Amino acid sequence: MNASFRDILETFENQFPGRDYEIEIICPEFTSVCPKTGQPDFATLTFTYIPDQKCVELKSLKLYLQAFRNEGIFYENVTNRILDDLVAVVAPRRMKLVAAFGPRGGISENVTAIHEATST
Repeated sequence: MNASFRDILETFENQFPGRDYEIEIICPEFTSVCPKTGQPDFATLTFTYIPDQKCVELKSLKLYLQAFRNEGIFYENVTNRILDDLVAVVAPRRMKLVAAFGPRGGISENVTAIHEATST
């Protein structure tokens, strides 16, 4: 996995940092590749987060997610990698990623990863 994928992500200043509000982003066209078979994997990614100082810029998120198109990576790994990258860049108060992978061989899988900011 290319470490520079994270560099694609951009942010903008949250105009309401004193208020808890929820942002939901739905990406129904995520694709990656099964590392075992080389076949494409398709998923709908749903991001739900409470921003702190920054919000993710959507065009950069789209380009970041497209970078996985040819990456051989397991469902669990890609879900946690995406969450880790977004948390590192956005530093939200809370973020949840649900990756709903479409059926392959009669089996579908949902992977949910959650980040909760720690109080300092």
